[in-house]
Amino acid sequence: MLRVTRKMIKAAFAIALLAPFSFTALAQEASDKAPRPSIRVTGEATLTVKPDQAIIDIGVVTQAASAQSAAAQNAQKTDAVINDLRKTIGAGADIKTISYSLSPNYRYPKEGGQPEIAGYTASNTVQVKLSDLAQVGKVIDAATQSGANNINALRFTLKDEQAVRAQALAEAATKARAKANAIASALGLKIQRVLLIEEGGAVIPPPVPLYTARAEAASVATPVEAGTIDVRATVTLTVEIAQ
Repeated sequence: MLRVTRKMIKAAFAIALLAPFSFTALAQEASDKAPRPSIRVTGEATLTVKPDQAIIDIGVVTQAASAQSAAAQNAQKTDAVINDLRKTIGAGADIKTISYSLSPNYRYPKEGGQPEIAGYTASNTVQVKLSDLAQVGKVIDAATQSGANNINALRFTLKDEQAVRAQALAEAATKARAKANAIASALGLKIQRVLLIEEGGAVIPPPVPLYTARAEAASVATPVEAGTIDVRATVTLTVEIAQ
């Protein structure tokens, strides 16, 4: 026979009292997880600005029968290139080495078999940064005339990219919000709050690859036009809407 105690009665009474509150809490939690009515829009912005800096990658490539000879020739020519660059740009020239390699060249027998080392190639690349864009052509000419035989890349860029990126993102965000307002207004709705912000990033064009052989005559200077840079950004907003 089941014996009902005072403790059991109190426990049953407590459960009965808490049951409505538990149901209310669960209902509130389900309501919070329910999908909110929303719209998703994307704003885009493009800023066209003039570059204030040029970056040039200048290379010297030499080949010889031995690794020592290839490296020695490369060192001599690279040193001459750097000296002429400093004369052209000035003592405060921003020049640094960004890559160096020394590797064997292989000859593959027509009849097959193991390849043989036919010589060595040494490559040294220095990077030059210029604030005076009018000197870009002069720098390329000075480099090729003094022994450089590879202009790997030329990029016109900005010293302070972050400021332009921030401005592009701000304009993109403003356009995204204007789109959301227009859509909500046309449907007779109101924007309650922003649920999600997604940054598309600001894109600045990559370097332009260039290739050149040694200039034998300096009668014609290399023409270079800096042009402009397009900085693009996108911002996507998801906003909650209501009547």
